[in-house]
Amino acid sequence: MRKPPILTEEARAAALSKARESRAHRAKIKAEVRAGELSVEQVIERANTDEVVSKMRVSELLESISGVGKVRAVSILDRLGISRTRRIMGLGTHQRTALIKEFA
Repeated sequence: MRKPPILTEEARAAALSKARESRAHRAKIKAEVRAGELSVEQVIERANTDEVVSKMRVSELLESISGVGKVRAVSILDRLGISRTRRIMGLGTHQRTALIKEFA
C-alpha cells in the first residue's frame, strides 16, 4: 500500500482550507435545493462548470430534495440504474436525462 504524500505545514493548511470551502459550497447548494431555489436540472447544469458541485454525490443531491430521505434516494438510484456512490460528474447522458425527468 502506498504512503500518503508528506506535506509541508503550509500545503496541509491550504488543503484543509480548500476542503472546508468545498464542504461549505456543497452545503450551500444543498440548502438551495432544499429551499426550492435550485432544481436537479440546474444543479446538474452547474456541475459542468463548477468542480465542487461536480464532485457531489448524486445521493447527497437527492437527499437534499424536500421529501426525499435516504431510503427513497436509494430506491430512485436503483430504479434509474445509478450507482449509490456515483458523483454528478460521473453520470452518463441517459442517467442525467432520467434523473432530470424524475424530478421535472
